Amino acid sequence: MMNGVTIASKTVGRLSLYRRLLESSIPCGREHVFSHELALLACVTPAQVRRDLMSTGCSGSPGKGYRTKDLIDGISKVLDYPEVQRVALVGVGNLGRAILSYFSGRRPNLRITASFDTDPQKTGRVINGCRCHPMSELTAVLGRESIATAILAVPAARAQETTDLLVASGIHGILNYAPVPLRVPEGVFLEERDMTMSLETVAFFARRAALERK
Repeated sequence: MMNGVTIASKTVGRLSLYRRLLESSIPCGREHVFSHELALLACVTPAQVRRDLMSTGCSGSPGKGYRTKDLIDGISKVLDYPEVQRVALVGVGNLGRAILSYFSGRRPNLRITASFDTDPQKTGRVINGCRCHPMSELTAVLGRESIATAILAVPAARAQETTDLLVASGIHGILNYAPVPLRVPEGVFLEERDMTMSLETVAFFARRAALERK
């Protein structure tokens, strides 16, 4: 909710994409951008861009479009918490390490500050800039660091019990990379990222498209 207005999760996702595109794909020094230019980069319609940007309080003009800096600042006011929002990562295998490496320094106000694993070879170490704790310390560390968001990158067999522990420890938002659907109580936001399912879906339609061309 922003200024008393509820923003849908898909809108939040697109705003994040727009900001990334504005920072990376708009030429440096470009003061203005049109909605149709941003729409082309984001693979959505200009009307969708304009609807989404209404939630930021930014407005453009037919002649100049939107001021680029105002858009970035407006989106940041919606997405970013004024203070650092700490995130926990559970599971420091190959995927977990890749996630730590990818997010390191990407958003100054959104940081993975604690990671957890059951492997004693990993716990007590700093991995990709983040200290890895044993699972036995999860509740204490989350409470001490006021962490309410977690990324789950554990095997499917451990995903639900780990989720239950996270929720019981005060987590209110989970990004799940474990290849299994999870159950969470009302009031906990869950985002699922099943890469196997996504790849199988893409492979299915790629195969079908190839057959139709023959």
